[in-house]
Amino acid sequence: MTVTWEELGWEPVAAGVGRCRLPGWDCTAGLVVGAGSALLVDAGASVAEGARLRAEAEELAGGRVTHLALTHPHFDHVFGAAAFAGAEIFGAVGMETVRAEELRADAVRHGLDEATATEAADVLVRPHHSVCGERTLDLGGARQVLLANVGPAHTAHDLVVLVPGASGSPEVVFCGDLVEESGEPQAGPDAVPSHWPAALDRLLDLGGEDALYVPGHGAVVDAAFVRAQREALAARFGVSR
Repeated sequence: MTVTWEELGWEPVAAGVGRCRLPGWDCTAGLVVGAGSALLVDAGASVAEGARLRAEAEELAGGRVTHLALTHPHFDHVFGAAAFAGAEIFGAVGMETVRAEELRADAVRHGLDEATATEAADVLVRPHHSVCGERTLDLGGARQVLLANVGPAHTAHDLVVLVPGASGSPEVVFCGDLVEESGEPQAGPDAVPSHWPAALDRLLDLGGEDALYVPGHGAVVDAAFVRAQREALAARFGVSR
């Protein structure tokens, strides 16, 4: 019997595309199913959470998770990557330079159990493939996915994932924390606020007016929401066009 997205607590977004909202930090993980392959977007906040995500994703996909795209180097998005042995891992160029100890310390500051954070930092997996501009992944069955490095913005290394529409479904853009719906976008010490509005312009150019935009935290939004957040960020950080 085939399990449904909803039965595993996942939200279908388009044909063969879905996401789940993880407990703790309301972080989003996404799944794109191809023919004999599958792409997961972000890996959760711990090795155990990554393992759970992989098991659920592979049940939904009916096969292995073959690709993992990490939208940016924050612990709640990357600490589960060690659970994806055998998958090809992608991140924005330069992401491999982020220090595991910095991620561990940040995780503990945000409330992750220290032993859990230490375990994840000790086995932290770096991206195998660095995306400088754009890169297309072929997942089979006429399903291609575009990875685009649109940063720096929320961090120095921001990657978005564009899933073209298929079978009448809308395009879907996994935004990472360039877009947040459940709270104000967070600009930590690794943010580059002066570039953030331009990154959202690029994101909107990729997805267009009719796309569905999946934020790093919160509910799926539309282009109008992204545009309004872009204007709010420009005003907040004093960035003009």
